[in-house]
Amino acid sequence: MPFVQSRSLRVDIEALAYLDQTRLPQVEQWEACNTPEAWQAAVKRLAIRGAPLIGLSAAFVLAQYAARNPQGNWQGVSDNLRATRPTAVNLMYCLDAMEACFDQGVEALWARATALFEEDRALCQAMAERGADLLRDGDRVLTHCNTGALATAGVGTAIGAFSVANTRGTKLHVYVNETRPLLQGGRLTAWEMADLDIDYQLICDSMAASLMAAGKVDKIMVGADRICANGDFANKVGTYMLAVLAHYHQVPFYVVAPYTTVDTACATGAEIPIEQRDGSEVRGVTGAFGEASWAPKDAPVWNPAFDVTPATLVTGWVLDTGVFDQDAIARGEHCRER
Repeated sequence: MPFVQSRSLRVDIEALAYLDQTRLPQVEQWEACNTPEAWQAAVKRLAIRGAPLIGLSAAFVLAQYAARNPQGNWQGVSDNLRATRPTAVNLMYCLDAMEACFDQGVEALWARATALFEEDRALCQAMAERGADLLRDGDRVLTHCNTGALATAGVGTAIGAFSVANTRGTKLHVYVNETRPLLQGGRLTAWEMADLDIDYQLICDSMAASLMAAGKVDKIMVGADRICANGDFANKVGTYMLAVLAHYHQVPFYVVAPYTTVDTACATGAEIPIEQRDGSEVRGVTGAFGEASWAPKDAPVWNPAFDVTPATLVTGWVLDTGVFDQDAIARGEHCRER
């Protein structure tokens, strides 16, 4: 039996395996990941993705490295892991927790990694319950990217709220942004909606404005990779566009995330490092189906993985610790110690 297991991660004392998210939905393929270098490669190509899952898997990879290399450079490995995805603060949170155990030995590292995993599972459930409280029977909800069990140890963040609402009998209709350029919505969220038996429709990102103008969206719920002290937050590129549209059309806009995503040292969104990714992701697409290219091979590309949504555009921040409005955020209530 696995030491720990989630929808997309399996870990025992000998090995870590991940569900390759680049091959979904066509193929459910598990891959072994037994070195820090293999983990970095998997994360960079988004085979392992989702801010919480990235942090958790990094913790286990570090624990495995320490078990195999008792005299190795644990700090150097942690530093390398930390640099892999600079925007998602969950990675930093998990590695900080692991580094605090370095002087306690390998068993302490395993215990800490496992505790982080179980913590995330509990955080997912808590925020999902709070998010579900905001949903009403018949709500038409728009979401972006993928925020479900594939991206976390538990039920997920925004999709977790849909899942809990569904189990309560709250009937939803979820509009799934395809999420260009890597199609996490089309490939992953649509797959999870079907798996959860939640009514949904897939739309192109460029269709969201027309959908709101037609009065067909009651709420928007998204996840986050980093929430600043002032409430600004980074999420998959395209989120900011939705927030602007929601503000214009007076559609409530919620961000759902665990407290581990709050970066109290980051004052505003201007301080969030935004990862730039390879232009090939915009010039074409790759998956289990093969490769397709629709642009000149040398077309110049600007490809930020994330954008920053200002706090002024957010209706509410749904954390495991509570639901915070703009006044609460201004008071820093989301930054208080648990």
